[in-house]
Amino acid sequence: MTNDEVQRETGEVNGGIVTAEPRRSMFLNRLRGLWILGVLIAMVIIFGILAPGFLSLQNWVSTSVYATETLLLAIGETFVIASGGIDLSVGSSLGLSAITSSMVMAALVSQPGMSIVLGSFVGLLTGAMVGLFNGLIITKLRITPFITTLGMLGIASGVGFLLSGGTDITNIPPAFSNFGGYVFAGFLGMPVLVTALVAIVSGIFLAKTRFGRRTYAIGSNREAARVAGIPLDRHLIKIYTLTGLLAGVAGLLNVARFAIGSPTAGQNDELNAIAAVVIGGASLFGGEGTIFGTTIGAVIVSMIVTALVILNVQAYWQIVVTGAIIIIAVYVDQLQRQRAER
Repeated sequence: MTNDEVQRETGEVNGGIVTAEPRRSMFLNRLRGLWILGVLIAMVIIFGILAPGFLSLQNWVSTSVYATETLLLAIGETFVIASGGIDLSVGSSLGLSAITSSMVMAALVSQPGMSIVLGSFVGLLTGAMVGLFNGLIITKLRITPFITTLGMLGIASGVGFLLSGGTDITNIPPAFSNFGGYVFAGFLGMPVLVTALVAIVSGIFLAKTRFGRRTYAIGSNREAARVAGIPLDRHLIKIYTLTGLLAGVAGLLNVARFAIGSPTAGQNDELNAIAAVVIGGASLFGGEGTIFGTTIGAVIVSMIVTALVILNVQAYWQIVVTGAIIIIAVYVDQLQRQRAER
C-alpha cells in the first residue's frame, strides 16, 4: 500500500482530514441510530404498560437525572471504544473525584464560594489525572487498555476508601447541593441540562473535528493511521485524559445530587457505560460509534433499571440484565462484521 493509499484510508490528505468512513458505513451508522431510537420508543410503550407510574412526571425527572451519570461516563467511553480501546476505570474515577472534591468543599465549607470553585477544580483534576495515567501506561509501557484500566479501577477505588476512611464525606455547601437538586421548569433537572450541553459539544467534537476523525482512523486501522502520520500515542493520551475528565464531571454531579462524597459512588457504573455505548451502535473492535447513539443507549439502560425498580425486581437482576445486554450487543456486532467481510 502506497502512502497516498494509506492517507486516503485514514482520511489524512494534504494536511487536512477527510472522513475516515466510507459512505456505506456512514449510512449504516445513521440507519442503526434510527433503529435504536425505534427500540427506545418501543421500550417506553412497553414499560408504560407493564410498570404503573413509569410515564409519570416524577419518574421522568428521576430517570433522566439518573441517566446523566451513565451518559457522562459513556460519552468518554465512546471516544475510547471508537479508538479501539476500553476504559474499565471510569466508575472508580467518578468515585475518587467525588471524594477529593467533597473533601475540599467540606474543609472550606465556611467559605461557600471558594469551596465550590476549588472543590470542583480538584474533582475535575482528579478525573483527568486518572485518565492521563491510563493513557501514559497504555502508550509508554505498552500494556493493553483492558489490563491497564482494570488495574486503575482497583487503584482509584482503593485510594478513595483510604482518603475517606471508608465513610461518606458530608458538610457539602448547601448552594452546591441546591444546584444538583434544582429542577428547571418542573421537568428538567440541572444535571440533565449540564449533561445535555456536554453531549452536544462532544457529539460535534467527535463527528466534525480532526480530533474525532483521527479517533475513528486509529480505531479502524491503527497501522495505516501511524503510517499516515497521526501521532498515535499523543492522541490516545488525550482520549483517555478526556474520558477521565468526563468522569470527574460525573463525580461532581454525583456530589451535587446527594450532598455527600461517597467512596462507593460509581461502583458498577463502568458496566452501564459500556452497555450504553455498545447498545448505541459502537463496535468494541473500534472505528465506530456516535454520541447520539450513546445517548440513546444510556437512556435505554437507565430506563431498564428504573422499570425493574418499579416492578420490584431485585437490584442484583439489574446487573445481570446489563451484562446480558453487553454480550448480546457484541454478538450482533460480530455477526454484522462477518457478513460485511463475506
